[in-house]
Amino acid sequence: MEVERTGLPGIGLRHEFVTAKGQHAAVVSHVSGRRDIVLYDSSDPDTATATLSLTGDEANGVAELLGTARIVERLADLQRQVTGLKTVQVPIIAGSPYDGRTLGDTQARTRAGASIVAVIRAGQILASPRPDFAFEPGDLAVVVGTAEGTAAVTDIFANG
Repeated sequence: MEVERTGLPGIGLRHEFVTAKGQHAAVVSHVSGRRDIVLYDSSDPDTATATLSLTGDEANGVAELLGTARIVERLADLQRQVTGLKTVQVPIIAGSPYDGRTLGDTQARTRAGASIVAVIRAGQILASPRPDFAFEPGDLAVVVGTAEGTAAVTDIFANG
């Protein structure tokens, strides 16, 4: 499937595609984290017939349902395309304040304004971890946010 990527200044990115059955659609990724799935009229590709707006959490849930084997690669690609967005991998070391504690305990999004979008454990990507996900030593938390936000999450894991 071919995907056409278009930067939308001040908004985010649009990924537009046509399915094998000829359906024209796009995913608009807003800087705010919201995602819109847009379906276009088959006879007029400039007319949207339906839009499904998803919060960041809902978009992550749908991505998990659809399969997210390449999530880290895609996040890195998105980082290159969206100014101000940074992706870092934060190691969870033995003795970290969050060794054995849950994602929800970190309150990363509230405290730092950054999101933990995946965890890499033993070479496997665990996309969209739920708040009850428990960290283990050796995990890598994949964090997306501003430089300040990702630095703050790194500090949270190091110092509590």
